[in-house]
Amino acid sequence: MGEALREAEAAAACGEVPVGAVVVADGKIIARAHNMVEANRDATLHAEVIAIRKASEVLGSWRLKNVSLYVTLEPCPMCLGAMVLSRLDTLYFGAHDPRLGAAGSCFDLSDFPNWPHSIEVYSGLRADESAELLKGFFENVRKGS
Repeated sequence: MGEALREAEAAAACGEVPVGAVVVADGKIIARAHNMVEANRDATLHAEVIAIRKASEVLGSWRLKNVSLYVTLEPCPMCLGAMVLSRLDTLYFGAHDPRLGAAGSCFDLSDFPNWPHSIEVYSGLRADESAELLKGFFENVRKGS
């Protein structure tokens, strides 16, 4: 989760909402990413989606079996859907997202009936640090800095 937090810090440094993600296979980070929505003017470029794409390139397959994703904020519905469809095994996340969280906060798409795959979810990893990054970022946005 420490590496995901570093990615989140990198996102904040370039004006993006501070969310970072890493993908792990066989105990090694194979992909890392942070939000790139503003930089690329593309609402789909969340850290999780970018990391999944990179991991698929590394593994040479869209099926990410025996792979875990660590992300600083509970994934939104789009990102959780991408995780399920890519057959990701395990999701670890930091802060809960009461507004858009799709892994238990608003609803749970990780084990949705009739979907092709379910994901094991662990929440609250370094949640305070993740939440503080987000809080600080949005306070600065409100101040106009």
